Amino acid sequence: MPKAPDRTTIADGLSISRLVCGLWQVADIEKGGETIDPERGADALEAYTRAGFDTFDMADHYGSAEIIAGRLLARYPARQRPLAFTKWCPEPGPMTAEIVRKGVQERLDRLGAQKVDLLQFHWWTFEHPAWLDALHEMAKLKDEGLIGAIGVTNFDAAHLRVALSDGVPLATNQVSFSLVDRRAAGELSALCKEKGVKLLAYGTLCGGFLSEKWLGKPEPAEIPDWSRSKYKRFIDVAGGWRGFQGILATASEIGRKHGVSLSNVASRWVLEHEAVAATIIGARLGESEHRDDNLKVFGFALDAEDRARLDAAFAATTPIPGDCGDEYRKPPYLTASGDLSHHLDAIPSVFEAVPVPSRPNRLRVSSGSLWEPIAGYSRAVRVKDTIRVSGTTATHGGDRCVAPGDPAAQTTYILDKIAASISALGGRVEDVVRTRIYLRDVAKWEPASRAHGRVFGDVMPANTMIAAGDLIGDYEVEIEAEAVVDDPAS
Repeated sequence: MPKAPDRTTIADGLSISRLVCGLWQVADIEKGGETIDPERGADALEAYTRAGFDTFDMADHYGSAEIIAGRLLARYPARQRPLAFTKWCPEPGPMTAEIVRKGVQERLDRLGAQKVDLLQFHWWTFEHPAWLDALHEMAKLKDEGLIGAIGVTNFDAAHLRVALSDGVPLATNQVSFSLVDRRAAGELSALCKEKGVKLLAYGTLCGGFLSEKWLGKPEPAEIPDWSRSKYKRFIDVAGGWRGFQGILATASEIGRKHGVSLSNVASRWVLEHEAVAATIIGARLGESEHRDDNLKVFGFALDAEDRARLDAAFAATTPIPGDCGDEYRKPPYLTASGDLSHHLDAIPSVFEAVPVPSRPNRLRVSSGSLWEPIAGYSRAVRVKDTIRVSGTTATHGGDRCVAPGDPAAQTTYILDKIAASISALGGRVEDVVRTRIYLRDVAKWEPASRAHGRVFGDVMPANTMIAAGDLIGDYEVEIEAEAVVDDPAS
């Protein structure tokens, strides 16, 4: 059996363990109000470090995890200390240099560190475009030496592409990836391979469901902890308990063949994907440690027969809908707390609907574009039940072009902007009945069409695509839309 986890290198020569210790369970342990003693918590992390598990992942909302990790870091010389990855998950709103610096400095203070090895950014709704401001400010702090590498968490392929094409130096994207949730194996992995970004996979053991403990067992009626509640929702959406048992049985048989556990097979399947740098395994700080078993992941490899058997088990289940991160932003909400629509609805819109003077039943919104007051137009106008959105480009703020030269990324950004303007006027993307796409280069129709399809694949509005020739500036795409808001009474 290997004596320590395999290692890999991500951006800027950062060498990490391919099994990362995730500290999300600190929040679960502390949910009753009792805080873990930081030194005792650090003792537990030090035991992992001595066993070669020297890379730890946490977040600003994982209870006292950052403080515990900080006590661990203080025990080591700077050049020999373990690695601390954390996340900053601000509420959507303006992301000024001061706000971003404050958020990063709080992470540094809680860790007691001069630099965050990997700072990962989460954003709740891409209809609020300030996420790009935050990432560009983080890049400046990286240049200052306050951040070692920048990552994102729960980004789908489309928005990861926007960030990369806009020049953000991203190293990683942390997403759900398991035998049950296989979304990351598709377009996201292909993009990561193209751009050199690595995936950090969480949920690999589905909160403990992917283990012998659940093989052949009846479906649980109640689940006490938040982590397992989350992954039970994934199992339900993936076709239910019967299909899940098929995956368990197949993984168990493969494990017996190789002399390893079912959980080892689940982790190995994820690690063998080229885009994956590491999987994140929960550490319960002394309560439930499986270091020796986890090391067995690096002592075998799946062969073609193993993968074919797993593919057959997958075929009896239902793929999780959408792309990575969708579980936080749209139905079905597959999170620990379930339906997040109330949280998302409470996030202020980036646009403000204002009445049109002397015109009853008419509202309009402005996006702040430099050209709207000059040319005399609104981003969108609502008259009674109809919303019309002007031709929209990938303009960030007053006049900056987002993702120059990338029609797919620009289309994604534009459709977020259109969705935000429709939302501010009381509509939804599902209300769109017509779109028109204008292209600078007709040869680039496919990336723009695919980006449009990701948003409107279920809505299926009427659509026209036009080769417009030269568009103003560095814009590859311009899109206009029309929506009809149904009367709730009807």
